Amino acid sequence: MEENQKHKIRAAVRENYGKIGAAAGSACGCSTACCPSDSANNPINISLTVGYSTEELTGVPEGANLGLGCGNPQAIASLKPGETVLDLGSGGGLDCFLAAKAVGSTGKVIGVDMSPEMISRARQNVQTGGYTQIDFRLGEIEYLPVADSSVDVIISNCVINLSPDKDQVFREAFRVLKPGGRLAVSDVVTIEELPPIFKEDMTLYTSCAAGAATIQELERFLQAAGFVQIRIQPKNESKSFIKDWSPGSKIEDYVVSAVIEAKKPSA
Repeated sequence: MEENQKHKIRAAVRENYGKIGAAAGSACGCSTACCPSDSANNPINISLTVGYSTEELTGVPEGANLGLGCGNPQAIASLKPGETVLDLGSGGGLDCFLAAKAVGSTGKVIGVDMSPEMISRARQNVQTGGYTQIDFRLGEIEYLPVADSSVDVIISNCVINLSPDKDQVFREAFRVLKPGGRLAVSDVVTIEELPPIFKEDMTLYTSCAAGAATIQELERFLQAAGFVQIRIQPKNESKSFIKDWSPGSKIEDYVVSAVIEAKKPSA
């Protein structure tokens, strides 16, 4: 992919999610960003659909849940008290606030997002909830503002697909993980070759569809970065909500949600 196209994609993603982050209230605020167009004003219902529980969603600051995502990384991360967790593309902070509860007062949670509006919203949520172990940082997931070998677990929810440099994302993830650290990600993968018209549609790209990689590509990126124990499990049942990302396009025939897990070898 040419650099100009990469810059164009990043700008479109930043603009789209910046608008969502700046939107008033707790509504999703969009019809094309990983949320069904007919449920845009009901983020709780959207998040229940992709795997969160009512208890999880009602136990975070108001406005943290924007109804974005394609799964629940908390369900696969097996977080433990005292761990340091990094969330790639933290948005309004939903997964960071849930992670903070899991790691407790002795743990630490870092959220990184490329949108100033999202970071501002998330930091307001930190103050509202009185959290002391969460740090939201402005940055790109391809160039993380995080020290080497400082993180136990990396989580992410339907964000890596938005990057035009996925191999760089995984190299950075490997760099910041401690030896023995793990990756626990919910994202989308392609199960059939996307038609050219889909790939050229920036709206589909920013809605977490057109930028998805194949399972084989993701495995190759992870292996090249140095990860081991790679596991990518597609979830065919996710077609039930993915079809609403672009009604009538049959996008669900080409992409599905998946669980992506991997580990950095121990020293």
